[in-house]
Amino acid sequence: MADPTVRRRRTIIRALVGAAAACAAAVPVGHWAARPGGLLALAQTFDHPLLFGRLFLAALTAALLLGVRHVAVRIVVTVPAAAAVLFGGPVSLLLAQSGITKTIQNAPAPGRPDRHLVVEEGAAMIDPIWLVHVDEGTGLATRRWQVAHFKGDDPANALTEAAWAGPDRIRLVTDDGDGGVRTHAIDLSPTTGEPSRTLSRG
Repeated sequence: MADPTVRRRRTIIRALVGAAAACAAAVPVGHWAARPGGLLALAQTFDHPLLFGRLFLAALTAALLLGVRHVAVRIVVTVPAAAAVLFGGPVSLLLAQSGITKTIQNAPAPGRPDRHLVVEEGAAMIDPIWLVHVDEGTGLATRRWQVAHFKGDDPANALTEAAWAGPDRIRLVTDDGDGGVRTHAIDLSPTTGEPSRTLSRG
């Protein structure tokens, strides 16, 4: 019969390997959910490749350190992992901060409480960005469609208004760069909420 300490170590190693496998599986799930029309709840939970990549690396490294006693192997495992954390950490933090957005508008469509116009505001380095979505459905079945992406590196790309022009149409207003405005109308599928086109400016 194996020593209780050995059994505990094996249990911890199996748990760490399982955690690493779960982190690896989360990345494609999040990528799939973040596609246009994907499930919003799954995307918000799993579409974090940097986070799950670091957790995968940490769990796998810990499992190897517990499971392998040879000093040379431990060094070979530990040095790259430490380097990845040391040099990849600041880059990951910068990318994560640039991806942070806040919801500044969430308006239901006229006569359609299951359809919402959502506007998020954030920054790409120093430039402001605006993301426009349509959320279709309720609860865990809510699907998100991206309608537009505006990057304010040029004043002409700044979003000044987003509103419903009907249950199946969105009106977006941007600065034209000359003191006037430019209006963009986007139609949505009456059944799925999918936009007829997407805008990307900047």
